Amino acid sequence: MKAVVFKDVGNLVLEERAEPKILEDTDVLLEVTLTTICSSDIHIKKGFVPRAVKNTVLGHEFVGKIKEVGKAVKKFKIGDRVAVNCETFCGECFYCKKGYVNNCTDKNGGWALGCRIDGGQGEYVRIPFGDNCLTKIPDSVTDEEALFTGDLLSTGYWACKIGEISKEDTVVVIGAGPTGLCTMMCAKLFEPKKIIAIDIDDNRLNLAKENGYADIILNSSRDNIKDEILKLTDKRGADKVLEVAGGKDTFNISLDIAHPNATVVLVAMYEENQILPLPNIYGKNLIIKFGGVDGIYCDKIMKYIEEKKINSTPIITHRMDFENIMEAFDIFENKKDGVIKIAIKMK
Repeated sequence: MKAVVFKDVGNLVLEERAEPKILEDTDVLLEVTLTTICSSDIHIKKGFVPRAVKNTVLGHEFVGKIKEVGKAVKKFKIGDRVAVNCETFCGECFYCKKGYVNNCTDKNGGWALGCRIDGGQGEYVRIPFGDNCLTKIPDSVTDEEALFTGDLLSTGYWACKIGEISKEDTVVVIGAGPTGLCTMMCAKLFEPKKIIAIDIDDNRLNLAKENGYADIILNSSRDNIKDEILKLTDKRGADKVLEVAGGKDTFNISLDIAHPNATVVLVAMYEENQILPLPNIYGKNLIIKFGGVDGIYCDKIMKYIEEKKINSTPIITHRMDFENIMEAFDIFENKKDGVIKIAIKMK
């Protein structure tokens, strides 16, 4: 089969690989039907993910059709259409039992797919712990509608949950890229007073506004963000700030625009160390939460998709065939043609 392989820092190749096989009774073998490229794949390529294993097939955001199941798999059968969780988890360790699946202690647990074990940018993939890590796609939901269930939407929903968004909140989302947009979609489910999107790109901001993901948009390349947020919040600042951009200054912006005793959730994966400006924020009594997504809400997210309460297809700006996936990487990495997200059809 053909697959995109991380050979070394700066070197991704499309090469022929052997088809995977069932190794454990809890495994599922999946025929990938639709996949995509994530910013985390670019982080791996650039060498910002030290735990990434060379010679691994990339991809942790995809959907497919079940080709084979291990003897212990109970929830799924051959032919089922499923969305794949970006994390694989055993369900039995200390962290899994508490819902902290990002920190599953199994050797194949946490963010393993497309990082430490072969992922979904190939024609077939082995999914460990299939019963835990797959979500059945209803007949009324298309592959495109389900594509972001296990990663982008899971990340956005997790961020909103740990941010404890309420109906009285003014929520600011810094970053209107794919993850930021999905975070806004999920934030709307919690019915906050208003959602404000911040980015440096008008195309992304307009997409957020036109699709109803955000109520107000601000461009930080020309707007004085702190002044604008104060104007919009009776001079207090934001109740909840979800920092999804991971830019050079967005960490400090998130701390600056939150009002005292507010909550700041750091969703972004930073490429460089960030400095906590303790003298500047002393007395603000901020609650700061951060980490990798615990992807335990996929069933709930799929239900929202089925009920049309979430629609992430507008963020798909490009559609390409798998044979052109290396071109897709170039477009996505270099943000050509206003790309937000690329859906890559396998056949």
